[in-house]
Amino acid sequence: MLNNKITKAVRLAIAFGAASTAMVSASAAAQGAEEEKVERIEVTGSAIKRTDLEGSLPVQVIGAADIAKTGVTNVTDLIQQLPAMQGFTTSADSVGGGGGGISTASIHDIGESYTLVLLNGRRIAPATSGGTVNLNVIPVSAIKQVEVLTDGASALYGSDAIAGVVNFILKDNVDVTTISARYDRPQEDGGSTLTFNVSTGFGDLDRDGFSLTAAFTHEDQEQLKAKQRKFGQTGILSFEHPDFADPLYFFNGSGNAIPGNARIRYQTRNAAGELVSTQTTYNPYANKTGACAQDTSAIGAACWFDYTSTIELVPENKLDSVVLNGLFNVADDVTGFATAMYTKTAMTARIAPYPTGFFNLDMSSDLVKNEVLANLPSGMTAEEIASIDRVQAQWRSLPAGNRTTEYETTATHIVAGLRGLTGEIDWEGAFTYSVSDQDQNYPTGWLLLDEFLDVIGTGAVNVFVPNEELDDASRQALAPAIYHGNWENTKITMKGADFKGSMPVFDLPGGLAYVAAGVDYRDYTYENSLSEANQEARLLFLEAGTSYDLQRSQMGIFAELDMPVIDDVTVNIAGRYDDFSGVDAAQVGNYTGEVGEISKGDSDFTYKLSARWQATEDLLLRASYGTGFKAPSLLAIARPQVDFGVTSGNYVCPFSPSDALYQACPDKQGGRVQYGVYQKGNTNLKFETSKQSTVGIVFAPSTGFGITLDYWQVEMEDRVTQLTEDQIFADPVRYRELFTTRTNAATGDQELAIIQSSANVGSAKYSGVDWSVDLTNDLSFGQLKTRWSGTYTIESTYTRPGTTDDWITSLGRFGDDQEVTFRLTQQISSTLSHGDFAHTVRLNYKSGYQDQFQSADDCAVSLVDAFGDCVSVQLRVPSYTLMDYQTVYNFDDNTTVTFGINNLLDKQPPMSLRTGGAGHQVGFDPRYADVYGRTFYLQADYRF
Repeated sequence: MLNNKITKAVRLAIAFGAASTAMVSASAAAQGAEEEKVERIEVTGSAIKRTDLEGSLPVQVIGAADIAKTGVTNVTDLIQQLPAMQGFTTSADSVGGGGGGISTASIHDIGESYTLVLLNGRRIAPATSGGTVNLNVIPVSAIKQVEVLTDGASALYGSDAIAGVVNFILKDNVDVTTISARYDRPQEDGGSTLTFNVSTGFGDLDRDGFSLTAAFTHEDQEQLKAKQRKFGQTGILSFEHPDFADPLYFFNGSGNAIPGNARIRYQTRNAAGELVSTQTTYNPYANKTGACAQDTSAIGAACWFDYTSTIELVPENKLDSVVLNGLFNVADDVTGFATAMYTKTAMTARIAPYPTGFFNLDMSSDLVKNEVLANLPSGMTAEEIASIDRVQAQWRSLPAGNRTTEYETTATHIVAGLRGLTGEIDWEGAFTYSVSDQDQNYPTGWLLLDEFLDVIGTGAVNVFVPNEELDDASRQALAPAIYHGNWENTKITMKGADFKGSMPVFDLPGGLAYVAAGVDYRDYTYENSLSEANQEARLLFLEAGTSYDLQRSQMGIFAELDMPVIDDVTVNIAGRYDDFSGVDAAQVGNYTGEVGEISKGDSDFTYKLSARWQATEDLLLRASYGTGFKAPSLLAIARPQVDFGVTSGNYVCPFSPSDALYQACPDKQGGRVQYGVYQKGNTNLKFETSKQSTVGIVFAPSTGFGITLDYWQVEMEDRVTQLTEDQIFADPVRYRELFTTRTNAATGDQELAIIQSSANVGSAKYSGVDWSVDLTNDLSFGQLKTRWSGTYTIESTYTRPGTTDDWITSLGRFGDDQEVTFRLTQQISSTLSHGDFAHTVRLNYKSGYQDQFQSADDCAVSLVDAFGDCVSVQLRVPSYTLMDYQTVYNFDDNTTVTFGINNLLDKQPPMSLRTGGAGHQVGFDPRYADVYGRTFYLQADYRF
């Protein structure tokens, strides 16, 4: 009979297109005709306390027991492994990507900036000028449970909640002290983690009139180097493809090599016998020895560096955090509460040693005579050699070490308030002070412009020999050119106050109707200060940064009405009005934008209608429809045109010789190079808006079986987007105004660059199904609990940046946004408990996708035996499944020992030929796979 019920339930899930959320919501409890008097609780997504956990909105609750079974050590891994989470920033993104030292949450791949993160139901300071929160600053040891609302919630929370809400609820009323220590060790070298937690509590609110909970966390994670994993140690990959008889060759390298390449300028005669200026690039070391050096590969006459061999797959991470959460009786039916969190994190990312680009060499130096002129390309005439009037070199400063960036973040969050019951009004109010303060430091590996040119231009450092052949004198000469110190500081401060209340208002056939209303105010400041070296553009290639001092405030008013219109049918109506001030900019540092209120304020009204119907004792039906909005970030509005590094891809010069901008192309011979990038804000940006709806069922025929199924849909308008670099270079005529030049400080040449600016021109459509199934089997020797959850994405499309009607997608493929939206993500977890033991096996699955297309024109893939004979290839990245195992042994009432193996089958990341997205890792995508391999962990918990 049990098997028949399981089969029936699974068929029901499939019939509804089952496939979606992440962790199960609490099972719906059938309510009898006469309700018992029970405590009313507040659930994420509503300001009205209720007696039933399963409401009209899809909320998944991850309790402390669920967290323990996941085998994770931090909040980031906990959230990012949920099937409903896609499109977030990982720590691997900070290895040369746009991670910026943070990790984030993103529901349904709608985007991290559209997923609101709360702590105890309130906002915390974001890590950016928008609303994106860095999950790294929230310690998992202090979390009692996590509630994930996978539906828009702007009608209650305001901006940033278009995709949904993640609410971390802290432990309170803790009456024991728990000491926990854990060590994670991959089977292969690198990436080990040591974690230490202490949590304790004092007092009991009912007995003592107060309760204080404290938690301390320390985590130290070692970096994982690319050389420590076979799949990631090189950017030179040989592979087979069914469309080709011979193996193919993929290489994602750089012309900034060691030994360096040389570029000479000289006079040659054209077909008419006239002297014309030309230039040639070649590798003197290869000409001298007959082959390129180790970790480089020949491309034409030059040697390109395999920079992948020097980077890391995952950066080093350290965390120290203290959390205090207190409750105290103020008067009858009035309770004070306070929360204080202080977290310090340090993420240290190491990428390839500094690429110097081309720099001038002293024509009279011994280095030019002995290395460059002595090993010229064959076939040059005496006349051509005699006419050489400029020699440049292109090098990789491996002796200076990896470019190392330390993101040191300090998060401070303080909340103090009162809650109580006055008559029939259940009310609560609080003040919030929250700060995210990040220092970006350069400990080593970055080159000082003047010092480097002074040393290198004279030939004091032999840039044309391998690193191991560089003499001590050259290393000592280079040392003063290496920068050590702070680069910039970003501080976001949020100050806020809120008040809300709810009360019964009238009787309806189904019971009492409740109304809630509230108001909140927040003030944000964004301060960006620069080091002296940054302000003076003292580093090679990096222009002077721009400091910011921006400010904006917001006020919102909301109301909510919950009406049990008839027995077993409840309708909820919520509305909110938000008013944002304009952005104020102060004249600080080298800020080059306008001063004062530089943009107009904006306002919006959002609403949500939802309903639940307890159709039978076992079946609940629910639905919702609402609107949402997102305010553009401070920098999206106020940033003046600033240097934003270089393009992630390499491009040929997009202009013909007759165009004036052709002269600014660094390579005029058809070679592919990276170009400079500028970014700037747009003071005319307006709110992004959305419409979203959900329809779902909760079927719980017994306490041992339950299923939830929710269809969701989101449509967005006025999305803030910017043209990609591929689009700009693909159509230089249409986007002519987005091309400019900037000075190469090493050569003094004006070189081509592009400008990326934001605009409200985007639209997007998303839909899918979230589901979860819970099954409990009571066995003769124990209990088996199984949970199956997942997300099946039906639609994920968006308009191509810069257009209003050209719809594209990343669903099941590596898209133009350089990301993948997986069609199906799911998780199955089974826990067998018996006696003092509990064993858990968990499977995480991602469906396969079409890899980034590599065209013959891009020349990233070629025949192995003829590099440069380029071909077009697109791989199919297969589905990816990870299996984790855990055993928990309760040694006695006070001591628990946990042993686990993550990635039990030692699944390696599948091959991907992507050249964009994520960080600098090559041959796979670190965002979508486990790079550690089989990892063992041992944890001990002692309570007293």
